[in-house]
Amino acid sequence: MTELQGKVALVTGGSRGAGRGIALELARAGAYVYFTGRNAGSMQEGGERTLAGVLGEIHSFGGEGSYIRCDHTNDAETEAVIRQIAAEQGKLDILVNNVWGGNNLPIENKPFWELPAAHWDHMFNAGVRAQLMTNYYAIPLMRSEGAGAGTGKLIIHTTFWDQYKYVGNFYYDLSKNALVRMAYGLSLELAADGIAVIPLSPGWMRTELVLESMKTDEEHWQEVEELQASESTAYIGRAAVALAADPEVMQLTGRPQQVGSLAEKYGYTDTDGRRVPVFNIPE
Repeated sequence: MTELQGKVALVTGGSRGAGRGIALELARAGAYVYFTGRNAGSMQEGGERTLAGVLGEIHSFGGEGSYIRCDHTNDAETEAVIRQIAAEQGKLDILVNNVWGGNNLPIENKPFWELPAAHWDHMFNAGVRAQLMTNYYAIPLMRSEGAGAGTGKLIIHTTFWDQYKYVGNFYYDLSKNALVRMAYGLSLELAADGIAVIPLSPGWMRTELVLESMKTDEEHWQEVEELQASESTAYIGRAAVALAADPEVMQLTGRPQQVGSLAEKYGYTDTDGRRVPVFNIPE
């Protein structure tokens, strides 16, 4: 696949989960993919969950990319990532803001006053603010080639969104909707530059943490009843590729998009050939 040949992408939080799936699919589509995380490691130290492991996967199918170890709660490290990309590539076409620290505590559906206030630090400092500061340093580089519609530049914020339904955890709901609103504001400010900004919401993803909690793996998940409606992390990756390759993507800028709906629009499927429908919060 060469839809994104010649494009340079950055995926933050790319060593596991949605970030890993997106980094792999962008590379499969021909983009040169930079991806960040805190665990450089090696194939022997955590395998594919490390940055080195993901790079090994990219190289295994002939893709190109580089990893940069980065703690995105440290602004200097985030700025250094963008400086490195500018020095090595001179441009940035696709930015996927995926870094997220919100799973350090269980995300329980309890009243606000019964939840630990530490959720704020995890979800906002290591989530919302980390994505905001990545935008802060990356947007000047993305704008540097000149303004105008049709430039093919794209910023994605991975989030969760289901028609603004309340998700049940106050901090999670507030942080995920903050990312939706961040994308909307940026979409207005970057419209004249032809840079689309899209909040992208997956469904019930089989991340490493989910598979572990269900005591299964990606080869045996179909044996677990609770995972029958789940989707792989490649599914959101294919959504990101479809958006980045769409010459009319500016028509979607600022509007939350759900991976299942985009599958109907663009025609992609999950790794098992299914077109997984949109995940909806039960009424």
